[in-house]
Amino acid sequence: MKPLFNLASKPIQWMLVVFLAFNYSSMQPTQSADPVLDIGPPPPTPGCVRVATFNVALNRKENGQLVRDLKAGDEQAKRIAVIVQLVAPDILLANEVDYSEGEAAQLLQEQFLLKPQSSVLNTKASSLVHMFTAPVNTGVRSGMDLNANGRDTDNDDNWGYGAFPGQYGMAVYSRFPISEKDVRTFQMFRWSKMPNAKRPKLVDKGTGEEKFFHSDDVWGKLRLSSKSHWDVPIQIDGTTLHIIASHPTPPVFDGLEDRNGCRNHDEIRFLRDYVNGTKDGNYILDDQGKTGPLSTDARFVLLGDLNSDPKDGSGISQAILDLLSSPRVNSRFVPASEGSVEASKLQGKANLKHKGNAANDTGDFNDNEPGNLRIDFVLPSSHCKVVNGGVFWPTAEQLKDIDPKLADASDHHIVWLDIELGSQP
Repeated sequence: MKPLFNLASKPIQWMLVVFLAFNYSSMQPTQSADPVLDIGPPPPTPGCVRVATFNVALNRKENGQLVRDLKAGDEQAKRIAVIVQLVAPDILLANEVDYSEGEAAQLLQEQFLLKPQSSVLNTKASSLVHMFTAPVNTGVRSGMDLNANGRDTDNDDNWGYGAFPGQYGMAVYSRFPISEKDVRTFQMFRWSKMPNAKRPKLVDKGTGEEKFFHSDDVWGKLRLSSKSHWDVPIQIDGTTLHIIASHPTPPVFDGLEDRNGCRNHDEIRFLRDYVNGTKDGNYILDDQGKTGPLSTDARFVLLGDLNSDPKDGSGISQAILDLLSSPRVNSRFVPASEGSVEASKLQGKANLKHKGNAANDTGDFNDNEPGNLRIDFVLPSSHCKVVNGGVFWPTAEQLKDIDPKLADASDHHIVWLDIELGSQP
C-alpha cells in the first residue's frame, strides 16, 4: 500500500504540516491546572520546619462519643485530616480533641492523618508519626463551688469547664521524635502561686468596695490552666525545639467578676513568663516537681488557640500584647488568608467594627458578637527566622467545585509557619 504522505520526498508539504499542526495545537484551549491542587499552601520551604496549630473542634457532648465517631469514620474528622494533609505540617498542635485516655488522639492519627483522605484533592498521608497527649483539667471535679452559685456540681465547678474529664483536650503530632521523658506539664499549677495574679474581684453595690470573688480557701486551690500548659521537646537533626502548647479559657461566659477574662489573661501571661527566663518565671513549678522557666537559649514555638485577639473581642488584651512584644518571641510575621477577608465582608455586622486586619483572622465566630478574630497563634522564639506562613482559609470560589463544607470543618482555621531553627548555641 502506498503511504498516505511521504515526508522525506515532499519537504515543502512536510513543513506545511508541521506549521499547521503547531498552530492548531496552540489555538486549542489549554487545560488549566486543576484548581483543586491550588487551594493548599506551597510545599514546606526547604531547610525549614513547618509548624502549625489547629483547633479541630473534635469535642463531643459525652465521654467516649468521639472515640465511637472516629471508629465509625467521622466525616468531620475526615475533613480535618484533609486540611492537615493539604497544609502538610511537620509539627501540629491539635486543640479540642477529647482526651479519652489518649485513644481519640491516637485514632485521629492512625485512621485519619496517616491515611490519604481525598482522591479529588490528591492528598498524601501525613508524616506526623509521633504523638504526645496527656490529661487536662476540663471536666475534672474540684468538689468546690467555683462559680459561687450555691452548688458544686456544675460544669463550671470543674477545674476547667467541661462535661467530663478530658473534654476539649489536646494533642501534639510530629514528624520528628518527641523526647517524652523531658516533657513538662503544668496541669496542677495553682493560680495563686503566680505573683501579682489577676484575682477576680467584685464591687459591692452598696459600699462600692472591692471584694474577692473566690474565698481564700477556694483561691488557694484553684488551678491556673483551664486545660493544661505543656512543654514538649522535639528532636530535629540534633536541635531541640520546645513546643509550648496551651488552650486558655475563653474570656467570656462569666459575670461582672470577669473570672474567665482574668484567667485567660494569666494563662497567657504564664506563657510569657515561661519563655522570658528567670527574671519573670522563677515561681513556675511543673507537675513533675521541677521549678523554673525555660532556658533563655532554648528554641521554642508557642502554639495554641489562645482565645485572645490583640485588638478585638472581649478579652483583656494586655497579656497577648505583652506576649507578642516579648524580646524572646519573633512575632513580626503575621499569617494571613484571602478567605478571612472575604468572610469578614460577607458576614459584616461585628466584623465591620473591628480594628484588626481581617486578613489575619483565624476564627469564624458569631457575626453579631464577637465576629471573626485572630486568636490562634504560632510564635517562634527570637532565635528562629520565619520564611513563610499563612492561615488556611480558602475562598468560596476555591471550594465551590471541591467541598464547600471543608471551610466549616471547624470554627477555627489552621495557622502555619515555615521556620529556620538557626544554629544550636
